[in-house]
Amino acid sequence: MSAAKSSGGSFAPLRQPVFAVLWTATVLGNTGSFMRDVASSWLMTDLSAAPAAVAMVQAAGTLPIFLLAIPAGVLSDILDRRKFLIAIQLLLTSVSISLMVLSYMGMLSVSALIGLTFLGGIGAALMGPTWQAIVPELVPREDVKGAVALNSLGINIARSIGPAAGGVLLAAFGAAVTYGADVASYILVIAALVWWPRAKNADDALSENFFGAFRAGLRYTRASKPLHVVLLRAAIFFAFASAVWALLPLIARQLLGGDAGFYGLLLGSVGAGAIGGALMMPRLRQRFDSDGLLLGSAVVTALVMAALSLAPPQWLAVVVLLFLGAAWITALTTLNGAAQAVLPNWVRGRGLAVYLTVFNGAMTAGSLGWGAVGEAAGVPGTLLIGATGLLVAGFMMHRIKLPSGEADLVPSNHWPEPLVAQPVANDRGPVLILIDYHVEKHNRAKFLHALDNMSSERRRDGAYGWGVTEDSADPEKITEWFMVESWAEHLRQHKRVSNADADLQSKVLAFHSGPEKPIVRHLLSINKPGMAI
Repeated sequence: MSAAKSSGGSFAPLRQPVFAVLWTATVLGNTGSFMRDVASSWLMTDLSAAPAAVAMVQAAGTLPIFLLAIPAGVLSDILDRRKFLIAIQLLLTSVSISLMVLSYMGMLSVSALIGLTFLGGIGAALMGPTWQAIVPELVPREDVKGAVALNSLGINIARSIGPAAGGVLLAAFGAAVTYGADVASYILVIAALVWWPRAKNADDALSENFFGAFRAGLRYTRASKPLHVVLLRAAIFFAFASAVWALLPLIARQLLGGDAGFYGLLLGSVGAGAIGGALMMPRLRQRFDSDGLLLGSAVVTALVMAALSLAPPQWLAVVVLLFLGAAWITALTTLNGAAQAVLPNWVRGRGLAVYLTVFNGAMTAGSLGWGAVGEAAGVPGTLLIGATGLLVAGFMMHRIKLPSGEADLVPSNHWPEPLVAQPVANDRGPVLILIDYHVEKHNRAKFLHALDNMSSERRRDGAYGWGVTEDSADPEKITEWFMVESWAEHLRQHKRVSNADADLQSKVLAFHSGPEKPIVRHLLSINKPGMAI
């Protein structure tokens, strides 16, 4: 297996001061969030003994991720990401302040706790795609995968520290102080974001509105074959691997004979394994490519599931789950890094939001499915079925290679401005673009093949229709056409074309013959009064 490029050790991205500051602030912020979650879960058991009410706290925190991931990605692409993150942190701060005050005054009710938890979930849903989208702004291109791994490491550090610290504060000082610690963590994150010397976004007359950006993001997702591969590999892996997460409480209680404390120990073991795996990632990437890492994650996860099905001694189960944590973090960082690498900056938030939706959807659907299988086959049988399925799927999917992510997605700006007789309103459309080529007969097949490869690029960057025609009187005159919804959207296409796209277009132009360049025409729809459209 070919080795992936690496710029240095595990902490190479931390050599970038801005990344180091924001990463540290994020770890502290996530630690505070886990402390808040511990306090909320414990308070709910005081307010109501009903299992449904306790479960509602978890649902209120996670439901917004399913509802808002893609809209959040749209907002992260059309708004100033720094200002957007600050606004989200202010929302989360207000939620924790409300929880702190209500708890201190003894006025926190079941409905208030669930409602405020839901608001906190909205903040988390809005923040996820944006935090991930800013990573390429903070580190050099060769350090992006390392930065993604460090972000995952930071989350696991917070997951290891936050619940324990929250439990200590809760027991010693009460819920109000615990919520207060969360407020302090958000203040630190806001301070770091305010300090971040991010260049101000230039005013852009072609800036997208929400619904136009939403359509553009879905259009890009539909047309991007490299992103399809990442989404497919993620959906298959997480759907099978979710079996161990869905059944872990039952594994701890029924198979291993443990109590709640032992269940917490198992989760801590997974977190510790994830930290170790994140530290090992640079060395692993030197030896294996992305496909090798993902296959290794599938094999290790399947072996862990099979081992747990045999009801090992408790101490051995704790050791085994260290490997699960390492495999899990390897898969997460590999897939997330692959998604980051195939997305240009203009659509990065939206693309990552689709990835997060697929990830959460696969985990949720997989958990429900494995729960149903567990009812019929029992916990050991379900683990074996899941392990077998993950092994088979892992080797089958290994044949569908993840994109290398080495394409240069920086805008090329090589398209000339379209000629216009008079100014064109940005909202006028649709627009039909015609490109006339002259291709000699012996080059026709190769030209059409190269042109077909470019069709997805046209659709990704804004076209909703694309085709090729020939002149009935002269088959060597071939016209490529594509349609966009407005003049502004076509001008955005000019800014979205990347250096990789420019290379692809050069291959097409190589087949054009004649002294002149291909003729490009822009046809605008005419809307006359009383004219049928």
